[in-house]
Amino acid sequence: MDGNTNDLFHPSLEETILKLDPEDGKQVMEYFKAHALLIREKNLLQASIREQKKLLVENAKLKNDIAHLRSQLQDKQDKKRRAGKALLSQAPPPNNNDHTPALPTDQPASKTGATAAQPVNHLPPSSSSHEGGDRRGRRRRGERRAPPTSDPFCLGAEPRMDASRLDLRVGRLLSVRPHPLSDGLSVQEVDVGENGPRTVVSKQGGGTHLDERSLVVVLCNVKASKLRGVVSQARLLCCSASDDCVEMLAPPVGSAPGDRVTFLSYPGDPDRELRSKQRVWEVLKPDLQVDCRGVANYKGCAFEVKGKGLCRAPSLVNCAIR
Repeated sequence: MDGNTNDLFHPSLEETILKLDPEDGKQVMEYFKAHALLIREKNLLQASIREQKKLLVENAKLKNDIAHLRSQLQDKQDKKRRAGKALLSQAPPPNNNDHTPALPTDQPASKTGATAAQPVNHLPPSSSSHEGGDRRGRRRRGERRAPPTSDPFCLGAEPRMDASRLDLRVGRLLSVRPHPLSDGLSVQEVDVGENGPRTVVSKQGGGTHLDERSLVVVLCNVKASKLRGVVSQARLLCCSASDDCVEMLAPPVGSAPGDRVTFLSYPGDPDRELRSKQRVWEVLKPDLQVDCRGVANYKGCAFEVKGKGLCRAPSLVNCAIR
């Protein structure tokens, strides 16, 4: 029984009940404490549900705002493209009169006039080449400027960074054996509701006890890695107050292998595999804690198996999850 329920009753209440019923008084008090704990957890769940509904409404509003902003950006880009095409389609003023300059009829063409006319004949090709070069330059510059116009749309592609990316499941230990090449490691076969069990290599702390057929919480979307010659395909979650005081995190009673562990305030599907470059587990791990009631949580949101209850530490409180 959680000791935190003691503050719900006045000390004299237990003494009075024991006097009234010495034989069953302790059982009556245990019943009261258990009922009080259930009411407290029910209130916490209801508060979490209200918070989730509030977040969903705010999320929908943000999505509408983002869609509106995107449409405005798209309209502005379309206007810029149309304006650019209109500028490129405008033809330069005609220079046909420069090809054959008129000479006065009453004056004979002199040598100086002939020499002055010769450069005029070379002007049109040079002007047309400059115009072609300017157009090609404008096109090239337009192509280089095009990618930044789409940058605002790439902002929404950043992945979320919360506990919903973790594929946490209930698992059952089928076997536990020492690692053949390391005294500090053990090898477990764990049923997580798939066609076959997964092999897990874990460290054995001084106070860690792994019992076969017991239920555990398993992180299933870590990248498989080889530890001293044995491939580990998942990770067992434990709570630790120190290196010598370690307990396996326990799912709620009635859980079955393969049940998902979720977070009410952080909906979403987990990653297929956690990428090592993003270091998702390393970033989220500091916010995974066991609170003063022994309940596992992420940023105050409990580890929950829907319809069955919360994940807890067997006896530890106010400690880290690793």
